Amino acid sequence: MSYICELSSIDPQPAIMIRSRISAEDLPEIFEASFARLIAYLEQTGEDISGPPFAIYHDMVSDDPDVETCLPVTKMVPGSGDITCRQISIEKAASTVHTGPHEQIESAYIALAEWVNGNGYEPTGETYEFYLNDPGTTSSEDLQTVLFMPLK
Repeated sequence: MSYICELSSIDPQPAIMIRSRISAEDLPEIFEASFARLIAYLEQTGEDISGPPFAIYHDMVSDDPDVETCLPVTKMVPGSGDITCRQISIEKAASTVHTGPHEQIESAYIALAEWVNGNGYEPTGETYEFYLNDPGTTSSEDLQTVLFMPLK
């Protein structure tokens, strides 16, 4: 698959999140449980989701990634336990869209890293994945994930 890579940004956006350090094979179960908890918390607060769910990977090269599962919201809300709320934004990032099963997303990361290196940029070490459709209602071949690699 070929990828179109470009410079992007993410405007300031409040989001609620749960941060976890878990084994890579447990990611699907943790994502499902964390997003369900975040949705339930928003139902309690009466706040609305304002965009697609996303994840922030703080350490993708580890066998036990440090990841935040996140939902954007329309305004800041108080946290509760391990659920926090903070403003996210990216001033400058490389981005691309992966279409297909999440298990095949590595090719998008490779293309993005090659584009970053080939254009003289340096990544910060974090990556963001925005999930544009629901794996429960979308075939795996049609899933779309936007990748953002923040740059120094």
